[in-house]
Amino acid sequence: MVRAQSRDAEREQGRLASHVTIPELTRREIDERFMKNAIAIGGAVITRRDKIIAAANNRTVRDQDATAHAELIAIRDACAALDSWRLEGCTLYVTLEPCAMCAGAMVLARISRVIFGAWDSKAGMAGSVGDLLRHPVLNHTPEVCGGLLEEDCRVMLTSFFESMRAYSRG
Repeated sequence: MVRAQSRDAEREQGRLASHVTIPELTRREIDERFMKNAIAIGGAVITRRDKIIAAANNRTVRDQDATAHAELIAIRDACAALDSWRLEGCTLYVTLEPCAMCAGAMVLARISRVIFGAWDSKAGMAGSVGDLLRHPVLNHTPEVCGGLLEEDCRVMLTSFFESMRAYSRG
């Protein structure tokens, strides 16, 4: 009887163990997965509770609209999805360091975390040219992480801009 109970206990432990042996992903692994989504579409992804709620790519040239950056389109879509202009609890993943316009929109939308891949020495406002996202006077300061999958982002962006230059040359 004791032997049977111990076998039952072993089976129970084995069954329970099979449910907990799946390793939980680290925050960095989760961030890398969502950044890979941003790379795949060549733009920005917004998540809430680790679920994608909006994604967009740059449409500046296509729409002939200087404000059609991936970040702004994704922010608009996320606000519509949540029926709120406040994106608290959301993370924005983008392949290139945000410009001043996009960084300003992120602050105004109260995005909680901004994760970007490649640094932008010409227009980046998350530390390269300036740091609007962490400006001490502003009413909101998101957590910022730059350089995630930087090389992958840089390769994708280089390819994108080369194709745009070829397209504009006709």
